[in-house]
Amino acid sequence: MDPNIQIKTFISSQIPSKQQDLLLLNELLLQLMPEAKRTFFDGLNEEGKVVANPTIGYGERTLYYVDGSSKDSFRIGVSANKTGISIYLIGLEDHDYLKKHFADKMGKASVSAYCIRFKSLKDLDLNVLKEVLTYGAD
Repeated sequence: MDPNIQIKTFISSQIPSKQQDLLLLNELLLQLMPEAKRTFFDGLNEEGKVVANPTIGYGERTLYYVDGSSKDSFRIGVSANKTGISIYLIGLEDHDYLKKHFADKMGKASVSAYCIRFKSLKDLDLNVLKEVLTYGAD
């Protein structure tokens, strides 16, 4: 299925305030990464079991594992569930970078090694969020 249709359907399925936040995030990411491949993961494994929240992916990144295997992934992922929105920055070399540089600037968001979680974009400084997304896109 066309990822653009899946993404539009996913965003439309959210409550109106979350739809607005997801549309704004989508716009920001498309501005930062205009040529980036967009993907959609529905959160289901091969057997149809839920293994994750649905996620919109922006860009491409290959992840390499200690055992020598690799997996294609996205650079930045955006996911929404009942409690809020998560932005994943995949494959960051410095696992402390987000916490060190952005945790105290992100308002009501929680910041981990590769993820920012928040209830609403209204709770964040959008200029700081743009810095984070720019960092993740590079």
